[in-house]
Order: sequence, then C-alpha cells, then structure tokens
Amino acid sequence: MSKKKDVSMLVSALGVLMGIITALFTAIKKKGGLDEDFYRLATPEGENLIEKIADIIVQTGRKAKCVFPVWKTIKLGTGLKLADDFRKALKANGHRIDDWGNDILGKPAFTTADKETEIDLAVVSNAELGFKEGACVKDTYKRALELGLVLCPNEVGPQLRLQYTNQPMGEWLLVAMDPIKNSDGGLRVFSVGRYDGGSWLYGGNGHPDDRWRADDRFVFALPRK
Repeated sequence: MSKKKDVSMLVSALGVLMGIITALFTAIKKKGGLDEDFYRLATPEGENLIEKIADIIVQTGRKAKCVFPVWKTIKLGTGLKLADDFRKALKANGHRIDDWGNDILGKPAFTTADKETEIDLAVVSNAELGFKEGACVKDTYKRALELGLVLCPNEVGPQLRLQYTNQPMGEWLLVAMDPIKNSDGGLRVFSVGRYDGGSWLYGGNGHPDDRWRADDRFVFALPRK
C-alpha cells in the first residue's frame, strides 16, 4: 500500500512539474522568445535567470501571506511640504521634537507625497517577528519584508505624530524607514512617543547594525491590493 502511495505521489509531482515547464515555455513564446531562450535555463548562464524567477515567486507568495492587521490609516501629502511647515504644525498641536528628530526633518532626504494619499500601517515587535532576544535593524527589516510588510515613506514620521492623537501614555514606536543621515553623519529614523513630558517626535538610532530589544515595536506600511 505504501509503495502504491509513493508511486502516486511521484506521478502527481511529475504532472505538476510538466505543467510548470509547459506554462513557462508557452509564456516565453508569447513574449516573442525562441526555443533557445528556454533551453538557456539549463546552462550556467541560466542560473541567474532561475534565481530571479525564484525571487519573484517567493516574494509574491510572502506578500500574499501578509496577515498583519491594519493598526492605523493616516494621510500623507496633506499640504505640509517644508520642515518648517511640520515644525509649526507640531508646535501648534502641542507636540515636541527632540534635537535629532528636528535635525533629520530638515535634511534633503526628507520628502513628502505630491498629492494627498492614505497609507495603512501595522505595528510589530521584534519578538513577534521571531527575535526573542532582540535584533539589529537590518535583520528586523529583512524579516518584516519577507513577511509582506514594507518600509514607510519617511513622511510617516511627522504625519503619524500629528495624526496619532490618542497615543497611550508610555508608548514609544519606531518608524521603519530608510534612515536619514544626520548632521553628525549618523543614521536616524523617526519615532513617536508619549510620556509625562508630552507627545514627542524623536530621531531614533537607525543604522543597520543598531540593535533593539525584543519588545521594541516598529511601524511598517502594509501594501494595498
């Protein structure tokens, strides 16, 4: 009985394999490719092509598996363009900015959306990503992206501070984004926190090798389908 089952599974697997090969061959022909383009996959030159195909398949599958719920939806491109626009808006709404947050807010690398748009955000800790002992930034980002999350535009930092009006006391969140080089040459990312001293926009450590604890939490963006 076991041998019959093994044979059945083998036949089924071969059927799937032939289906994939046929579909790939047909797709190449539809794109105007030649037989030689298909056969090239079996040569050393084709190894890079197979790697790229594998990357596309894996990344597509990971995005489809993204199960993180929407934590908050905020707006970008609200008309605030310059660093001083954000500074005035933050001050007018009772928020404060630390020195590093203020510094990177004024750097050319800080950009805003051309038109108003919404972005869905998710919050996840290092522990929830599987790093029970904490992790460095590059590993946190890598794991999150593998699970279908994406990095935030850096405008999320000050916009989240402005729009997250009910942040719980004692909460502090790092914005997962490409870091901005500060005036001392270090790499910083925005973070938002609320303490007895008020609600803050910070500039947190964002170098790829900077390490954060297991319970440190990051704000990532969710891709919209």
